[in-house]
Amino acid sequence: MIIVAAPSGAGKSSFVERLTKENDRLVDIVTFTTRNIRKGETNGLQYHFINHDEFQKKISDNFFVEWAKVHTNFYGTSYESIENAWKQGKTAIMDIDIQGVLTFKSKYPDAKTIFIVPPSIDELRRRIEKRDGGVPADIEVRMANAEKELREADKFDYQIVNDNFDHSFAQFKKIVEELLG
Repeated sequence: MIIVAAPSGAGKSSFVERLTKENDRLVDIVTFTTRNIRKGETNGLQYHFINHDEFQKKISDNFFVEWAKVHTNFYGTSYESIENAWKQGKTAIMDIDIQGVLTFKSKYPDAKTIFIVPPSIDELRRRIEKRDGGVPADIEVRMANAEKELREADKFDYQIVNDNFDHSFAQFKKIVEELLG
């Protein structure tokens, strides 16, 4: 299991999505969320989009390995998705919030962790605003969370600064391929 975390907008989803297209030994674990779908997203591809009531029921049913409230929405990873990857003989790779990493490591201590670091807080803000088509309502919450998350980077097995996507992705790919053996 490979877990990728980063502040919102640092590039973790882009890295995981690209690598899983290039390497068929990996399965991108699609998490559940209560956030609204963004332009260009497809339900079941980037996330499983569900409402708050459905999410709460899944919590009650012990459906999630981990779940957390991130910014203003809930995110969670199902046991079933990980078990399905392993049944296929594949390595589960996922991009999750830093809160979920601690839970995963407690349940799966052999999991490897990679933290994607933005080149600066200002660049991170610019990326979020560009991606979301303007200043999101929760931008200050995201930026405050990003500063807290960046202080946790040294607790990860690997850190990559995403200052140039192609160069940083090459580093990411090399690390994952070494982990796969």
